[in-house]
Amino acid sequence: MLDSKTPAGPLADKWSNHKFNLKLVNPANKRKYTIIVVGTGLAGSSAAASLAELGYNVKAFCYQDSPRRAHSIAAQGGINAAKNYQNDGDSVFRLFYDTIKGGDYRAREANVYRLAEVSVNIIDQCVAQGVPFARDYGGLLDNRSFGGAQVSRTFYARGQTGQQLLLGAYSALNRQINKGKVKMYNRHEMLDLVTIDGHARGIITRNMVTGAIESHEGHAVLLCTGGYGNVFFLSTNAMGCNVTAAWRAHKRGAFFSNPCYTQIHPTCIPVTGDHQSKLTLMSESLRNDGRVWVPKTVELAQRLRKGEIKIADIKEEDRDYYLERKYPSFGNLVPRDVASRNAKEVVDEGRGVGASGIAVYLDFEDAINRLGEDTVRAKYGNLFDMYYQITDENPYKQPMRIYPAVHYTMGGLWVDYNLMTSVPGLYALGECNFSDHGANRLGASALMQGLADGYFVIPYTVGDYLAGLGFEPVDKNHPNFERTRQEVEAQVHKLLSLRGSKTVDDIHKKLGHTMWEYCGMARNEAGLIKAKGLIQELRKEFWSDVTVLGENEEMNQSLEKAGRVADFLELGELMVDDALHRRESCGGHFREESQTEEGEAKRDDENFKYVAAWEYRGENQPEVLHKEHLEFENVKLTQRSYK
Repeated sequence: MLDSKTPAGPLADKWSNHKFNLKLVNPANKRKYTIIVVGTGLAGSSAAASLAELGYNVKAFCYQDSPRRAHSIAAQGGINAAKNYQNDGDSVFRLFYDTIKGGDYRAREANVYRLAEVSVNIIDQCVAQGVPFARDYGGLLDNRSFGGAQVSRTFYARGQTGQQLLLGAYSALNRQINKGKVKMYNRHEMLDLVTIDGHARGIITRNMVTGAIESHEGHAVLLCTGGYGNVFFLSTNAMGCNVTAAWRAHKRGAFFSNPCYTQIHPTCIPVTGDHQSKLTLMSESLRNDGRVWVPKTVELAQRLRKGEIKIADIKEEDRDYYLERKYPSFGNLVPRDVASRNAKEVVDEGRGVGASGIAVYLDFEDAINRLGEDTVRAKYGNLFDMYYQITDENPYKQPMRIYPAVHYTMGGLWVDYNLMTSVPGLYALGECNFSDHGANRLGASALMQGLADGYFVIPYTVGDYLAGLGFEPVDKNHPNFERTRQEVEAQVHKLLSLRGSKTVDDIHKKLGHTMWEYCGMARNEAGLIKAKGLIQELRKEFWSDVTVLGENEEMNQSLEKAGRVADFLELGELMVDDALHRRESCGGHFREESQTEEGEAKRDDENFKYVAAWEYRGENQPEVLHKEHLEFENVKLTQRSYK
């Protein structure tokens, strides 16, 4: 049974009452417990630093050479918080409502309200750490708008918000490393979870420099390992981002929820060819001042693509600012799923721009004329520079070309209100859990969730679990540690024995193409059934004809990639199964069979108002679906409209 452990009582009081009712650990006893934190992005670094500050012993692991290289560093546009500094009508409840609505009513009310509630504390925490948020002329913290909201609640540090927030958390983490409360394991990749009597008690890692397979014990394990967008091969994620830690935990009993919920970000630099290994995000904040458009007719678009006319030759009356036309209330700041689907629609009509025709324009001409180039440069200068370096096109002089790309994953390990998975003692924080964003994440909410979980939720909830344990150290000589380590070694040797004709990247690209084509921006039953067969064939091809070079006893990126892609192949099939069973459209999950007359996502609340939580039942066995039914007592379920 799935018990969300949602507290009783009024929505606004749930978290306060719950904190009071949680069991506490005496400060003198905290030093008797060891907590493992896997991943050192915003969720991991903030959790490790906070728990160590409380007195717990923490072991932190990352596969990068330094925690400051976690992918949180790549976030650009900002972080939401309901402080209402702009006096434009924001509130905790409005942030809660916008987040629930943005996720198309497929998130748990209590978790989302808590996120909105603690958001106001995150900004104060980060300012105290020295995070250089943008400020207005009078010196107060500035805000800007993001999609899915009609208020300005996004705090930002130019286009480097993720980097600055991570450096703040990293400095707090470093302080605890220096004090000896955190032991940091860089260049270590988690390859399995160790359970004893059904409880998480440790992890198995591979030292990525020496190849040593190591066992690490702890009283609780926190996974803070990000999302699985790289199952699509091309995404805005760093190439190292993977699902391995979460997937191996899933195979040890942690339910995986809503895997089909993938966010396609509408504002990315378009694909230019097969040579690319990743895609580049252009912050959603650009849609504050940039206007999205395409030519009104296919003929004009064709002439533009052939070079017969230039952008400047297209008169204002011949430009279709389609988001402003279709959604007058929100305009260019509609949520990401809505903007992405509309970009695909105009491109499918033949009105796309650029040499490939698979792009739309993001135009700053009006903003530059209204505000001046210096003002636009002050707001977005580093983003414009990045675009210029990649495309050799000057966005001050001509529109950016953008197109949707895989960005964030709303699915992840199932967790209850305490962020504990279905495995006691195993927690999931940040993007690797499913809890806060439903079927679509609003922009600037990822950083908010990661820091909320790490700074303000897990320090309370993990104590409730530990208070029920004894003080005895975890027995690292328990047979389960050795058994799990041997299973990891066997998997490594199996991968290294593969000497086929295909590279791991060959298989990964094929998987990515299949996922994008049939489980991407739009899905239908026939395509998903085809995708499932193609992925099963790819899995056979991987294990029969891939080659993995090198040895284990060395730095071996071929081996690292192989293990991650093997997990992506299994995850990809579950994503397709999840998309197949959910015969409705909601947020980023767009089933072509379920849409309104206007082409918007059409939910089926009667049959699908639940979280889909999948249980692993063994190799090549179908996973079992469990349902956590969602109750909405504080918002009315309506067809989303941003018109």
